[in-house]
Amino acid sequence: MTDTPDLGDLLGGGDDGLSGLLAQAQQMQEQLLKAQQEIAATELTGTAGGGLVTVTGTGGGVTAITIDPKVVDPSDVETLQDLVVGALADLDAKRQALTAEKMGPLSAGLGGGLPGLG
Repeated sequence: MTDTPDLGDLLGGGDDGLSGLLAQAQQMQEQLLKAQQEIAATELTGTAGGGLVTVTGTGGGVTAITIDPKVVDPSDVETLQDLVVGALADLDAKRQALTAEKMGPLSAGLGGGLPGLG
């Protein structure tokens, strides 16, 4: 009969090691969910043209666009389109920064906390 270690032994020394690992995974899952909820609820603003075009949104998407009447020129629609795209890009950059801020510590924890991921 071969004496092979069980999964609990491999992951940290019996049932205590396995339950500790499972508790750590559950805690990380809760932290991840909380971070995702914070990102979805945070309102961000992207601007272009010195504030002539403003795009407001959350981590979940765009909620409003404000365009200063000074930039509305029927003979130059391309400039307005560029400003809207620029404001959307600014909003996206801020959303990515927020995501990195909220999720970064959690992803760093994965490397040191779970076997085989570091």
